[in-house]
Amino acid sequence: MWEIIADPKDYGIEALEEGINKNNMIEFAEKNRKRWAKEIGTFAARLNGLAERAIKMQNLLASQDPILARPASLKTLKVALFKINDALNMAIELADKIETQIVKK
Repeated sequence: MWEIIADPKDYGIEALEEGINKNNMIEFAEKNRKRWAKEIGTFAARLNGLAERAIKMQNLLASQDPILARPASLKTLKVALFKINDALNMAIELADKIETQIVKK
């Protein structure tokens, strides 16, 4: 048996506690679990697609093929890559937190 111990305060969403008896344990219904599993599968597929794109870009930049660009284009690309990196770092930190809050009983 598993238990999800995620506390809304850890995620800055304390409003979720309002009107909910947080001491009562409920079973995570199979219907919802399957739907969530499907959504997470879609999410994983999107991450795999992002990884494939990153590898293609890495290969292009590491290749001997000449690449022409304006300085503004290079700066724009660098800013976009920083944004992607920041978003990934935040997602990884959040996933690490979630992973520690699903515990085997």
